[in-house]
Amino acid sequence: MKPDFPYTPRRSALRNWFQQLSFRDMFALSLPALLIVGAGFWFAARYIKPAPPDQTTISCGSQGSAYESFCARYKPLIEPYGVEVHLLTSAGSIENLKRIGDRAQPVDFAFIQGGSAEDRPSGLLSLGAAYYEPVWVFYRGRAVLDRLDQLKGLRIGIGAEGSGTRHLALEMLRAHGMAEDLQRLLPLGGMDGAQALLSRRIDALVVVGAVHSASVWSLLYADGISLMSLSQAPAYARRFPHLAMIDLPRGAIDFVRDIPPRDVSLVATQAYIVAREDTHPALIDLMLGAMKPAHAEAGVFQRPGEFPKAEGGDFELHPRARRFHEVGPPFLQRYLPFSIANLLDRMVVLLVPLLALAFPLFKILPQLYVWRVRSKLYRWYGELKDVERQATTPGARRELADCLEDIDRIEAAVARIHVPLAHSDYHYQLRAHIHMVRRRLQGLSDGEARVAGAPEVTGIDMPGRS
Repeated sequence: MKPDFPYTPRRSALRNWFQQLSFRDMFALSLPALLIVGAGFWFAARYIKPAPPDQTTISCGSQGSAYESFCARYKPLIEPYGVEVHLLTSAGSIENLKRIGDRAQPVDFAFIQGGSAEDRPSGLLSLGAAYYEPVWVFYRGRAVLDRLDQLKGLRIGIGAEGSGTRHLALEMLRAHGMAEDLQRLLPLGGMDGAQALLSRRIDALVVVGAVHSASVWSLLYADGISLMSLSQAPAYARRFPHLAMIDLPRGAIDFVRDIPPRDVSLVATQAYIVAREDTHPALIDLMLGAMKPAHAEAGVFQRPGEFPKAEGGDFELHPRARRFHEVGPPFLQRYLPFSIANLLDRMVVLLVPLLALAFPLFKILPQLYVWRVRSKLYRWYGELKDVERQATTPGARRELADCLEDIDRIEAAVARIHVPLAHSDYHYQLRAHIHMVRRRLQGLSDGEARVAGAPEVTGIDMPGRS
C-alpha cells in the first residue's frame, strides 16, 4: 500500500547545518580575524618570550684556574641541546663582574667570587653557589706560620689585576695594616704566581680557588713550600660575612705522602654563577642542569650533593634557580626532550595573548556574520523606498511605468541574492514588501487610467433647478 504523501529522504543534521551557512561571508569575516590573531601570535613570539638563542657565552677565568676547569665541564653538558658554548678567559672574578655588567659585551653567565660585588649591582641574578673557594696562603720554608702579619716585609703575590684573589687578599691584608706596601704586593697569581714562588721571585703567594686548580695542586706537592694554617680563621669568618671557616684534615690531599702533614684551618668564600636578568629562560635551565652534575660530587671540603646551593651571595637568587634547587627541573623537562619541552613552555605563554585576542573576536564574529548576511537585503530596502517615494510624492512624481520597471529590476536582483537557510525569512519578507509596493503602484496606475478614460462633464442638472 502506497503512502498518501510522497516520501522524502531525511537529511542529516550536518548537511542542514552546512546549508544554513554562507561560506563566502564566513571567509570574508574569518580571514581578517585570523590575520589579527596571527599578528598577535607573532608579536608574542617576537617580544614576550622569543625562541632561545643557539649560542651562549660564559666568562670563566685564567688558564689553569678552577673557573676554567668548570667551564670546560659545562661545555659538553650544554652543547648536546643545540646551543653552542663560547668560553672567555679572564683575569678572574672582578673582570668577570665588569664583563657581565657591561651590556655591550655578549656575556650570559660568569663566575663571581663571593664578596666581589659589594654594591650589589642591578640587572644581575645568581643561579646559586657552585663550590667553596678556600683562601690558600703558601710560603717558602718549613717554619710554621699561622698569621698573615708574619709575612710583613716579604714579597707576596696577591693575584693579577682584575682577579677575585687580589680583591680578597687586599681585603684581608688591609685588616692587618699591610695593604699599603704595594711594592711588596705583586700582581702575580695562578700558575704564574706558583712559578714565581718556586723560582724564589716571591716569598709567599695568596691563591683563592678550588683544591683541584692547577696552581693549588702543584704547590701542595712542591718541596720547600708550606701551607699556612690560619689561627685567626674564626675571626676572619666573623669579620667578613662572605667568608666561612673550613678545615683541611691531615692527609686529606694524599694519604701516602701525608699531605698536608697537619690539620690546617682555612677560610673560604663561595663561587657563584651569575646571569643577566634578561638571559633567556631556556639558557638558564640549561646552565642549572649543567651545574648539577658538575658540582654535586663529593670533594675535600664538601659532601655529596651539597652543591650547587640555593644561595645568591652578593646577588638576588634567580626565581628559576630557586624553583630548580627546591623541586628540580621544570615539569616538562623531566619527561620530554629539551627542545620539545621548551617549545611547549613557550606555547603556554603565547596562548595568553592569543586567547586575549581570539576570545573577543570569536564572540563578535557571529554578530558580524548576521549583519553581513542581512546587509545584502537591507540595502535594497533603501532603493525600494526611494522608488516608492518618487512615485507617490506630489510635484516629484516619475512616470509610474518607469517606477514599475525599477520594481522589477529590484525584484530580479533580490532573487539572485544567495541567503543561508537560517536567514531566508528576511529574504522572503523583502520579496513580500516588493510585491506590496508593486500592488500599490499598480493601483495608482489603474486609477490614473480610469480617470483618463472617463467622459468630460460640463454641467450637472441638480434636482429642483429650472
